[in-house]
Amino acid sequence: MLQRAELHRRLDVARAALKPSALVDRGKYRIGETVDDAAHAVQEQFRNNRLPIAIAAAAGVVWLLREPIKEHAPRLVQRIQDLATGVADLFRSADDPANEDENGIVEEDDEAVR
Repeated sequence: MLQRAELHRRLDVARAALKPSALVDRGKYRIGETVDDAAHAVQEQFRNNRLPIAIAAAAGVVWLLREPIKEHAPRLVQRIQDLATGVADLFRSADDPANEDENGIVEEDDEAVR
């Protein structure tokens, strides 16, 4: 009688464990644990290797933006060159009268030496 009661109890435990809802709950728990373990491992790797991961992330962003960069980079380079040329012309135009006076003085000094 006791053995039968024990067998029925074990059978009930096995039935409960094999119910679809119990299997789903167990699967969710195991997946949750796996995800938590993976997240913890990634977090530790990030803490230990910040610079390489940051470089890889920046390279990934640049790779994602490679087509827009190819499209807009020539125009941006042209704008920067135009801006640099304009600034250089501004400095040249400001320096031109001073250079002419200095050149004139040098030429006059050369004539005085002769």
